[in-house]
Amino acid sequence: MAKILIVDDSETMIEGHKAILEGLGHTIYSAESGEEGVEKAIEILPDLILMDIVMPKMNGFQATRKITTDDRTKHIPVVILTTKDQKTDIMWAKRQGAKGYLIKPANKKELASTIDQLLEESNK
Repeated sequence: MAKILIVDDSETMIEGHKAILEGLGHTIYSAESGEEGVEKAIEILPDLILMDIVMPKMNGFQATRKITTDDRTKHIPVVILTTKDQKTDIMWAKRQGAKGYLIKPANKKELASTIDQLLEESNK
């Protein structure tokens, strides 16, 4: 299956989503800040990244922009996974290069469907 990087400053959210995704057969990596997420994206080159927005120092929008504009990582689909549900947040995420946007906590079916669709698109 796929290598997925979860970037979130909440260990509880990381563990919850990790359990779902490992249950679906994916290999999960995690980072607890935007900076660490960018570094791990370059190091691991995951197949997909789940990115929180609200994090200290470098937020998810900033990290997404760095990942989606870096030649080494711009091919990796980023899905924003956040509690922020305003249309302006969704629009801004897409302007930073995000390919998907899910509201926390995402249910298993929605998470699996989004990931499967983006992985399929990126493998074309």
